[in-house]
Amino acid sequence: MSTTLQNDLFIRAALGQQTERPPVWMMRQAGRFMPEYWEIKNKYSFLEMCKTPEIAADVTMLPVDLLDIDAAILFSDILVTAEAMGGDLSFEQGVGPRFANPVRSMAAADQLATDCLDKLQYVADAIRVIQQRLNGRIPLIGFAGAPFTILSYLVEGASSKDFKLTKLMLNNEPALAHKILQKIADVTVDYLNMQIDAGVNAIQLFDSWALALSWNDYKEFSHQYNTYILSKIKRTVPVISFCKGSSVFAPIMAEANPDVVSVDWNADLKNIKQALPSGMAVQGNLDPFVLYADKKVIETKILQLFERMRGENGFIFNLGHGIMPDIPFDNVKHAIDVVKGFRY
Repeated sequence: MSTTLQNDLFIRAALGQQTERPPVWMMRQAGRFMPEYWEIKNKYSFLEMCKTPEIAADVTMLPVDLLDIDAAILFSDILVTAEAMGGDLSFEQGVGPRFANPVRSMAAADQLATDCLDKLQYVADAIRVIQQRLNGRIPLIGFAGAPFTILSYLVEGASSKDFKLTKLMLNNEPALAHKILQKIADVTVDYLNMQIDAGVNAIQLFDSWALALSWNDYKEFSHQYNTYILSKIKRTVPVISFCKGSSVFAPIMAEANPDVVSVDWNADLKNIKQALPSGMAVQGNLDPFVLYADKKVIETKILQLFERMRGENGFIFNLGHGIMPDIPFDNVKHAIDVVKGFRY
């Protein structure tokens, strides 16, 4: 893939190769911190934006055109797989995602469809439109939500602060949890392979809420399904594994054999990198809250990270999580300019 790209810094770093500077992209780089995003969002619902390939492409291209990042990421949502499986999904302003039909029983689990790729074809269509527009400028990252994170939304019926109902299921009804997780994993394999066939240049598996789990529960209810997915997808593009909690779980995450481990901001990135198998890349790990700070502070913190990572091949600069909606656009642009002006 990298030979056809005008800018293949991201791909080279993801494969553990030496780069002249760290490549940069940011989670939620096409989002609510951009006035141009709201110009689109005010005309359509969030799901309309995801399901209309031309609109999804418009949003995907915003950070490409406005921020000059080194990789684009498909505009979509991790919960589209859960919706395709039968979840009654809606997004409420100021509240977030909701499922009107939570999955909390074996009967409800039995109802979840696994042969549902036809309902996700709009994602493949969006990828093709985006790649036409990118025209080889930079790589496009596809993604999916990891089974545990999707399970938590299906069980809770919405976002959760404590995951009480999810943990109750893991503890009292582990067989039910495993049944749902396996179904999600099977759909996710098909979904990611569809994205790879449609032309993405890399994929990221988002296990956003893995931090809620203990070490043993992470191994049983998250890691084994992430490992299953990574073993079943077409490994023709680099694969990034992300979770909030990666500073703790990185040694287990590496056992699933991703190309890149994306690290939150709680850990020393160099320590994580050196503890991973040789050649495995890292992504991260600036605290997104730094982007609220003065521009001089943003620059200092980024350059501190780069000095720490000096001499380490396979490093993609990113945040430890996504950009918050009220971070000033100029601060994000400044951070990216700092990265792009750096040379080892």
